[in-house]
Amino acid sequence: MDDVRYMRLALSLGRRGLGQTWPNPAVGCVIAKDDIIVGRGWTQLGGRPHAERVALEQAGDAARGATAYVTLEPCAHHGHTSPCAEALIDAGIARVVCATGDPDPRVAGRGFSLLRAAGIEVVEGLLGDEARADLRGFLSRITQGRPMLTLKLATSLDGRIATASGESQWITNPASRARVHGLRASHDAVIVGGGTARADDPLLTVRGIKVARQPVRIVAASTLDLPRERLAASLHEGPVWLFHTSQAPSEARAFWSGIGAELIEIEGPSPMSPTAILRALGDRGLTRVFCEGGGEFAASLLQAGLVDCLVSFTAGLVIGADGRSGTGAMGLTRLSLAPRFHLADVEEIDGDIMHTWIRT
Repeated sequence: MDDVRYMRLALSLGRRGLGQTWPNPAVGCVIAKDDIIVGRGWTQLGGRPHAERVALEQAGDAARGATAYVTLEPCAHHGHTSPCAEALIDAGIARVVCATGDPDPRVAGRGFSLLRAAGIEVVEGLLGDEARADLRGFLSRITQGRPMLTLKLATSLDGRIATASGESQWITNPASRARVHGLRASHDAVIVGGGTARADDPLLTVRGIKVARQPVRIVAASTLDLPRERLAASLHEGPVWLFHTSQAPSEARAFWSGIGAELIEIEGPSPMSPTAILRALGDRGLTRVFCEGGGEFAASLLQAGLVDCLVSFTAGLVIGADGRSGTGAMGLTRLSLAPRFHLADVEEIDGDIMHTWIRT
């Protein structure tokens, strides 16, 4: 039986749920018997049903005596349904191969213990690094209390996001912009700072790709001084969360809450603490957040050590020193203070270059 092949399939299935399953993790499951796949599944919209239950339902009686390949330790706690570990036991699964454990205190080894107590062979750690990379957002929320954060930069060769006059459409090509929509779709939420919202009034929705639910659209604007046009008119397309401080006028609060936006107040002075914002998002169940600027907000996230993944799109043009930088000032006096990232991937996209960097 090719355990690695089946686990790779389970990982690919789990990725189908990225951006769609929060607050639950996006898990994949494959059930195989006599070298034949009899069931497969991934966590469904909103986090239920879990991947194991989808695969077990597909397998039916063929699950008895089979091996289940799961990308995350089966849950062991009672919630809306009984634990997936119990479901695997009741179905007669003989062997479970799992990529990584679940640090959630309600699980944390209990799922494996239940399976072993029932006489099921359990193999842990197969392709664990790949699984933890896929599940990084969920693991971050459980262990650090905040979602994984991906920062996107789209710049010229000399690191500029706009000309001195503010013209920025378009630095990158249509294929790169389509890829950005794919990245939005794989995250639970898209966030921008108030400066970007005031300059562009962006919709922040996924377009050109069919998604079951749009990411949460988040703006961090201390006084809620925001345009009341495109974003305000699109509340029917997906939720909008607005971070602000006590300095936000009551009229602005009334307007945005009146049209259906959720207001989240952060204590303290302006600018708001990026750490407090990320923790508030973790408290609300988000696991993967995609930041699209602007420069000052990006710099604050980098300075706070909150950027887990940096995706940069570089176009073949030069704007010059009078153009607007991709990030705001960070006040660094030594290179040793600069946040460092490890290059994970490089891809050419119709003439643009896409780099993916992971925080070291």
